[in-house]
Amino acid sequence: QVQLVESGGGLVQPGGSLRLSCTGSATAFSVLIMGWYRQAPGKQREFVARIYSGGDSTHYADSVKGRFTISRDNAKNTVYLQMNSLKPEDTAVYYCNTHPPRHDSWGQGTQVTVSS
Repeated sequence: QVQLVESGGGLVQPGGSLRLSCTGSATAFSVLIMGWYRQAPGKQREFVARIYSGGDSTHYADSVKGRFTISRDNAKNTVYLQMNSLKPEDTAVYYCNTHPPRHDSWGQGTQVTVSS
């Protein structure tokens, strides 16, 4: 099991930016492929982005491509999600997990609300 804690969410106006952080407990964190996911009200959780262990390969959902950037600092066991040009449809609870996700590693998530 990998224990993960997300932070950095909040209320932001359309067009604004937020940076999410996710810190993991696993001693082998640096070798894990990590991902960000989100769940909007009334919808299923969906994939947002993933990053390979060395940070040299990333992949994004089409809906966030060009606006979001995933990165990691293995020395800090932390994965980040920089979100720019936020839209109301980005409103959701954001989670990090391994990629593919482990069912026993979902954390509490962090709420992102994009509204004027």
